[in-house]
Amino acid sequence: MRSQSLEDGGAAPWRDQRLSPTERADALLPRMSLEEKIAQLVGVWVGADASGEGVAPHQSDMISELPQWSTVIQYGLGQLTRPFGTAPVDPVSGARSLAASQAQIVAASRFGIPAQVHEECLTGFAAWRATVYPTPLSWGASFDPELVEAMADRIGRSMRAAGVHQGLAPVLDVTRDYRWGRTEETIGEDPYLVGTTGAAYVRGLERAGVVATLKHFAGYSASRGGRNLAPVPMGRRELADVILPPFEMALRLGGARSVMNSYAEIDGLPVAADSGLLTGLLRDEWGFTGTVVADYFAVRFLQTLHGVAGNAADAARLALRAGIDVELPTVDAFGEPLVEAARRGEVDEALIDCALRRVLIQKIELGLLDEGWQELPDDVASLRFDDEASQDVAVRLARESVVLLRNTGVLPLPVATRVALVGPVADDPMAMLGCYSFPNHVGVNHSDFGLGLDIPTLRGELARRVPMLTHEPGCAITGEDTSGIPAAVAAAAAADVCVLAVGDRAGMFGRGTSGEGCDAVDLRLPGVQADLVRAVLATGTPVVLVLMSGRPYALGPEFDGAAAVVQGFFLGQLGGQALAEVLTGAVNPSGRLPVSVPRDAGGLPSTYLAPPLGRRNKVSSIDPTPAYPFGHGLSYTTFEWSEATVVEPREDPAAWPVDGEVRVRITVANTGGRAGTEVVQLYLHDPVAQTTRPVVRLIGYTRLPLAPGEVAHVTFGVPADVASFTGLAGQRIVEPGDVELRFGRSSGDVAAALPLRLVGTERQVGFERELLTSVRIEPLVAVPQSA
Repeated sequence: MRSQSLEDGGAAPWRDQRLSPTERADALLPRMSLEEKIAQLVGVWVGADASGEGVAPHQSDMISELPQWSTVIQYGLGQLTRPFGTAPVDPVSGARSLAASQAQIVAASRFGIPAQVHEECLTGFAAWRATVYPTPLSWGASFDPELVEAMADRIGRSMRAAGVHQGLAPVLDVTRDYRWGRTEETIGEDPYLVGTTGAAYVRGLERAGVVATLKHFAGYSASRGGRNLAPVPMGRRELADVILPPFEMALRLGGARSVMNSYAEIDGLPVAADSGLLTGLLRDEWGFTGTVVADYFAVRFLQTLHGVAGNAADAARLALRAGIDVELPTVDAFGEPLVEAARRGEVDEALIDCALRRVLIQKIELGLLDEGWQELPDDVASLRFDDEASQDVAVRLARESVVLLRNTGVLPLPVATRVALVGPVADDPMAMLGCYSFPNHVGVNHSDFGLGLDIPTLRGELARRVPMLTHEPGCAITGEDTSGIPAAVAAAAAADVCVLAVGDRAGMFGRGTSGEGCDAVDLRLPGVQADLVRAVLATGTPVVLVLMSGRPYALGPEFDGAAAVVQGFFLGQLGGQALAEVLTGAVNPSGRLPVSVPRDAGGLPSTYLAPPLGRRNKVSSIDPTPAYPFGHGLSYTTFEWSEATVVEPREDPAAWPVDGEVRVRITVANTGGRAGTEVVQLYLHDPVAQTTRPVVRLIGYTRLPLAPGEVAHVTFGVPADVASFTGLAGQRIVEPGDVELRFGRSSGDVAAALPLRLVGTERQVGFERELLTSVRIEPLVAVPQSA
C-alpha cells in the first residue's frame, strides 16, 4: 500500500476520486515546485547499458554516466524506462523489483506520485519469457483486425499484471521504401490497411488498461534512400494523404492516449521541434489531449544530430515549445538544463505547466494517484508472460498471415513425398522473430540466459509431418561462403520436392539484415542466398521457395522456375508450426500481401500507391510492375466472384452524393473442394482529379470464410468521405466527378468494376470525417459442389 506523505494528509483533493482527472491535476499542479514539476517530465533508464550494444540509437553516446538513483528520484519521477525489457529478468522477480522501486519513488517525494512505467510491445511484451507474436507486416498480411485486437489485449493484460502502464506501440508508419530496415515494423504500404489494423491494436491494448503510444509521428518511413533516421523529402500531400490517416484512425477509432514523435526531419524541420505538427495539427486541429513522449534521445538529437539547437537547454526549449511532454528514455535535457533555463527566464514556466498537466491527468486516469493504489499486484506469485491462451492467438495469427504467392500444384506436400529442406533459415529459431522481440532486441546480448521460450523451427515442425525429410543449410544468411551449396544441391537432386527456406535475421543497427538501422542497399537476398536458389532450381527438382523475411525481396525472372512460392514475415514463436501446417495442407493459406513484391532488385522501390506516371509507361526504360501486387495471395481452394452491383442509391445507381454513401455488393462462392477464406478487397479508382491520384487505393476489405459450395453476398457501405484527398488549396476535399469502385482479389487483379459519379459541389472535410467503409456479409444457401 502506498504510504501517505505529510503533504497530502490523507485528504488531498488530487486523491479524491469523486473529482475529474482534470480537477485533480489542477489541484495538485500549483503546489509543486519547479524541480518537482520537471521531475514528472522525464524518464529514468536505470538498467541502460552504455557498452555500445544497446537497443536505442546512439545509446552508448548518450548514456555515459547514469545518475544516482537517490538523486534522480528526490523530487519524484515521471517514468521508469523498460524495467523488464533491458535485461533478462524472471517475471515474478521483475514485478517485485519494480514494486520496490515504485515504493522508493513514492516515499522520496512530497506528493507520493508513482512513476508511469513503459515498455516496448510491438511483437508482444518485450520481456524475457513473454509470448513473441508475429511482426506487424504479418498483422497486415492477415487482413484480420479483430485477431490483431485480440493479440493486443493479451499483450496488454500481461503488461498490466506486471505493473507496466504504457506500451510503445503500434508503429503506424506506412512503408514507402522496402530497403528501410524498419519495414518489418510497419503494417504495410497502404494507409487504410495500416489505419484499420493499427486502430484495432490500440483498442486491444487500451482495453487492457495500458496506454497505447502511436509511433512514429510522423513521416519516419519516407526517408530518402530508405536509410534509417535520414532526411525526409516529402511534400504536404504525401504527408496528408498517405502518412497521417493511420494516426487519425488510431486516435479516433482506437482511443490512443499517447503519441511518440518521429526522429525524422521533414523538409529541414525536425519533428521534435515542429510545433505545427505536434501542437497545431495534433492538438489544435485533431483535439488530442493525451501525452506526447519523445522517442529515445530525440530531444538531445536536436543538438547532436539535427543541429538546430546549440546546447541541451536549447534542445529542451525547442521540444517543449513544439509540444513534447516527456523526455525519454532517461533524464537529460529535461533535467538540470531545463531547470536552469526556466530559472533564467529562457523557458516560460507556463510551457512546463502545460506539459505537466497532461502528464498528471494521465497518471490519474491510470489510478496512480488513487488512495488504494498498490505497488505489487496481489497475484504476483502466479505471474506468467507466456501462456496457452497467448500462444493460441500467436499461432492463429501466424497461420492467417502466411501468403501463398505461387503454386503450380506441388502444394500441399503429400505426406509420402521425399522432401529436401534446404536453406539457412530452415533450422534457425531466431529467423521467426522480429527486431523488437525480446530475444532479438535484448536477449542477443545475454546469451547465457537462453531464449526463455520454446521456438520450434520449420525443420522441427516439418519433420513431424513429413517422415522422409533431409536437411542441408546450403549457406549462411550473410557472408560469402558457398562451400555448403554443393551438399544442398545434392540433397535437392535426390528428393521428390525441395523446400528452400531463405530470408533474414532481424537485428539492431547493422547486427542483422532487417530491423532498426539494418537498411538494405537493394532488394537482393542477403549474402549468397540467391546463388543457393539458382543452384537448387537448376537441379530440376520441383522447388517450394519459402521466404521468411522482414521485407519483400525481389523475385525476378531467375525465380520464375520455382514450383511454389510462400511468404512469411517473421511469424513469431510459433511461425514454424504455421508454415509447416500450410506446406502440408493442414491449414489452407489465406494471407494477402501487405506490401508488393518487386521484380527488380536494383530499381528504386515504389509501392502500389502510384499515379499513372509511377506505373509502367513509354517515357522510362524502368518497369516498376511488381512480381506480385499488394493484396495478392492464393488458396488451396477456388473462389468465383459474380453479380457486382450498386445496392444504394436505388433511384440513380451511378449517382453518389459527395455527402452521402454508396452501397455496393458482390457475390462470392467457394467452388473448390475444401474450406477456405477469401479476402475481398475494394479499391477506388479516380481517373480525373485536380491533383494526381494513385491509380487505385484500398478503401475496404473483409475476410470471408466459406465451406465448399458455400456462397455469400459481401456488401460495402462507402461514405463519400473515404474518397477525399488533399486538393489544390491544401485542404482535404471530396471532389465531384467520375470514379470507379473496383472489387479486387488484389490491387492488380480486378474481378469487377462499378462506374460511379460523385455528384454535388466540392466539399471540404477534416478530422471528423467518416473514416471507415462498412462491411456486411450475408451467407446464402449452400449450393451443390457441381453447381
